[in-house]
Amino acid sequence: MTTQLVRRVAHVMGMPISLATRGRHADDAAAQDAWKTVIELLQHTDRMFSGYRSTSELSRIRRGELEIADASPDMAEVLTIGEAARAASGGAFNMWGSGPGVTAGLDTDGVVKGWAVERAAQQLYALDETDFCLAAGGDMVCHTADPGAPGWHIGIEDPHRPTSLVARVSLTRGAVATSGSAHRGAHIRDARTGRPACSFASISVIGASLSQVDIEATTAIALGPEGPTWLARNGVTSVIVDRAGHVTTTSPDSEKVPA
Repeated sequence: MTTQLVRRVAHVMGMPISLATRGRHADDAAAQDAWKTVIELLQHTDRMFSGYRSTSELSRIRRGELEIADASPDMAEVLTIGEAARAASGGAFNMWGSGPGVTAGLDTDGVVKGWAVERAAQQLYALDETDFCLAAGGDMVCHTADPGAPGWHIGIEDPHRPTSLVARVSLTRGAVATSGSAHRGAHIRDARTGRPACSFASISVIGASLSQVDIEATTAIALGPEGPTWLARNGVTSVIVDRAGHVTTTSPDSEKVPA
């Protein structure tokens, strides 16, 4: 079994998708086939959920050409996840813009990326004795086949100095997601007020599920000053960077706080 790190990169859903593998199947036909399927699944997601494709299922719903009740099971699943996030956030996270049922304002971006990448990563677990780290635009799901082996070392980017790090996380099995304004500006809004959420430069969340931590990071940004308290109350491990560059953490277990 090789410990050589093999990297693959593609561009899907408007962002770079990268895969790092090491172990028995790091660089063989099985890994290549799994990578091909990962990209195909993400391309399928883009065709369904892109707000820039006129033929996507999301665009058809926005135009009133497709009823929610007639949408695909994938769309139904994403909308269910988004509704649970809206309820958990007290309305700060909301895919519907002006309110539930206003399909013209429907935006699934806050759910789809983490959900799609986590689902695509299922193809990689079949590579026995092989570790992997699948990343999409900075969010990632990591797996080490032997839980007793060294994990993946993940750097948390400094949103004020993107070439520097504010923390390092070691993961054997789990996910990391970051939301903030470093690369896209203040694009997250508090749906309760409609105003941009500008209290924090970035919030990174570490947990078991990429779909979950992606939503939690976005929700915490949307909540503004309430975000850190919400994360701590829900037992979420996070790294928070405020507008001045100060770094704080929340964690249900002090041993998991990144250093």
